[in-house]
Order: sequence, then C-alpha cells, then structure tokens
Amino acid sequence: MIKKLLVLILTIVTLSATVMVSAGEVEIRKVVMQKTGSGWVFEVTLKHDDTGWKHYANAWRVLAEGGKVIKTRVLAHPHVNEQPFTRGLGGVLIPKGSKLVIVEARDTIHGWSKKRVLINLAKDKGEKYFIKR
Repeated sequence: MIKKLLVLILTIVTLSATVMVSAGEVEIRKVVMQKTGSGWVFEVTLKHDDTGWKHYANAWRVLAEGGKVIKTRVLAHPHVNEQPFTRGLGGVLIPKGSKLVIVEARDTIHGWSKKRVLINLAKDKGEKYFIKR
C-alpha cells in the first residue's frame, strides 16, 4: 500500500514538473510601435503556453540601448485560452538620440526571456517589429 502511494506521489510530482517546464519561455511574436506626440505606443503580441496562475506570461518591457528600463507593461492574469495575445502600452518616452530599443518579455517561472526584439529606430520594419510613422 505504501509503495503504491509513493509511486502515485512520484508520478504526480513528475507530471506537475513536466507541465510547468513544457510551457517554456514566453515568445515575442510581434511589436508594433506608433509615435504619438512626444511618446510612443507599443503593441506587443506574445505567445506562451500559460498553464494558470503558477506559470504564465506576466510582463513585457521596453529597454534603452544600455539596458535601462524605459517602461514596463505588467500582465495581471494568465491567458490560458487566448494565445497568442496582444497588449498595448502608451506614453513610452524613448530617450533623445536613441538608435535602438529592446523589447523583452517575462513569465513567472523562467523570468525575463533571453529572446528579445531589437528595434532599429531608423528602419520602419525588421525582424518581428514594425514602426508606424
């Protein structure tokens, strides 16, 4: 009886770990930027296999060239049945003279993803981004 119980517990723990890891890191699918007055509006589309409150994409942010955070968009809940999904952020003030900004995303297990979107402000489009002028 105890042996069967231990096998059951081990199976449940293994399956739980597999589900959490299988979601992987959050992926940025697309970034659309538009100039509005003195700032910018960012629309970022993310893909993540959210499993619920314990593992979901919970933020994305815009960084300056040197890595300084310009502004962060917190995602308040999981998007289990809404993938990929897009969320916006206005009032992003890019420092004058910047040639590049970076967008990165985070999930609750893996933290900030190493796969970022680098945006060359001199080009209207590039890999995974588009700038509306």
